[in-house]
Amino acid sequence: MNEVTRIINAISQGDKGATDELLPLVYEELRRLAAQKLSQEPPGQTLQATALVHEAYIRLVEGGCDDWNSRGHFFKAAAEAMRRILVESARTKGRLKRGGNRRRVSLDDFDLAIGSPQADVVALDEALTKLAEDKPLMVKAVELRYFAGLTLEQIAEILGVSDRTVSSYWAYAKAWLYRKVTEDELGPSRPTP
Repeated sequence: MNEVTRIINAISQGDKGATDELLPLVYEELRRLAAQKLSQEPPGQTLQATALVHEAYIRLVEGGCDDWNSRGHFFKAAAEAMRRILVESARTKGRLKRGGNRRRVSLDDFDLAIGSPQADVVALDEALTKLAEDKPLMVKAVELRYFAGLTLEQIAEILGVSDRTVSSYWAYAKAWLYRKVTEDELGPSRPTP
């Protein structure tokens, strides 16, 4: 772990050769996380874990590494890159194969970290984008949990907050996302008389 931080520091100081050293150190962990996430996607997923890792890594390196300041920050950026790639893939498939129709799923009793084959990553992305307007740190926690598969303790360390805060973020985000996706699917909820 110290080696990853050392290389990230070298990258941020302009050492272009250090980017070549980083991939072998983080590759297996990124591939494991990508494989875990892709195993939860619906059958027929054409994106492979290796391709997801490589695409995410290319975006990270090409996007500029100057703002990475730790291993945790790198994995936060990797989780966001994987999210974007999966969303782009889902949107493309939706446009090409299903005329853009989206399936909505209930997030009730749905653990975002475990996922579900029926999970609609586009709907999740739209809801996360709305949540980020008011609670960007909470969205980072969801990305790290859902797209990178990290534990709540790991997320707390990366975000620099307490375990209890991350647990609170996770509980709130799951409820908020469920409500938002359900509302989008069924229309705004009406108060009962």
